[in-house]
Formats: sequence, C-alpha cells, structure tokens
Amino acid sequence: MASNSGKGAALVHGLRAAADLGFDYAVTMDGDGQHDPDDLPGFLDIAESNGADLVVGNRMTNTAAMPWVRRIVNRWMSGRISRLAGVELPDTQCGYRLIRLSVWRELTFSSTGFEIESEMLFAFVQANRRIRFIPVQTVYKSEQSKIHPVRDTIRWLRWWQQAKR
Repeated sequence: MASNSGKGAALVHGLRAAADLGFDYAVTMDGDGQHDPDDLPGFLDIAESNGADLVVGNRMTNTAAMPWVRRIVNRWMSGRISRLAGVELPDTQCGYRLIRLSVWRELTFSSTGFEIESEMLFAFVQANRRIRFIPVQTVYKSEQSKIHPVRDTIRWLRWWQQAKR
C-alpha cells in the first residue's frame, strides 16, 4: 500500500506524468467536490486567447456560500502572497487551475503539502509568466477539507518565511 506523501507531492507526480505524455496543459481540481467541471471551458479560453501560462480559479468574487473561516484565511493568505509577489493575486489557495506544462517544467517546487498552491503561484510570478484568474462557482457540500489547520498553517508559514528571503 502506498503512503500519502501530501498534496504537493501528488500534484508534482501527476503534472510530471502529464508532461511526459506530451500534454500541453493539465487541469487540477481539489478532491473535495468543491469545483464545478462546467467552469473548465473558461480556463481553456483564457489560456488560448491570452497566452496564460497559469489560470487560477477565483472563488472570492462570490463568497456567500464559503464558510467564514475559509473566507477569512483565504483573504489573509492571498493578501500576504500578493504583497510578497508585488502583484494582485485574488485567490491564492484555489486548487482549480490550468497549468501550461512546458512552463511548469522550467520551475522548481519543494512543497509536499497544501502550500504547493502558494509556491506554484509565487514561482510563476517570479518567472514573469502570465497568470490569469477566472471567477468560478464553488460547491460546498458535506465533504470535509483534508487540511489540518494547525499543521498546515505551520507548514505554510514556514514556506512563506522562506519565500520572503
């Protein structure tokens, strides 16, 4: 039985496999059922029409259904990363993304956990790659997030401190 190496490790593994198979893009979605596949054509349209290298879902345009703790934490984290990066990044924690694999392959990632979303966005900004955000619907059902608030916050803060250097 394989062990759980973390979300970041799983994403790197999957993106590497997609790139090795010759795909131009890969789409990531969180596994908690939060993202609506009907939004996907918009991601492709932005990538093709604007040459975006990374298209990120933006849940912050309509937060009425979002649990208040998630809304506050997402805004706080997005604000910190936006200031660090020097550009406005409205939803840094959304896992619904379209990634240009040729660009992704040029970058280096070390995160193995949930902080991968922040690290990926920051890496694309640092490499002066084109990032676009697209409003997405969010579906909040009874599924529980796999985030461990204390452990994952500590990991994110460690990543953030390292990125600030």
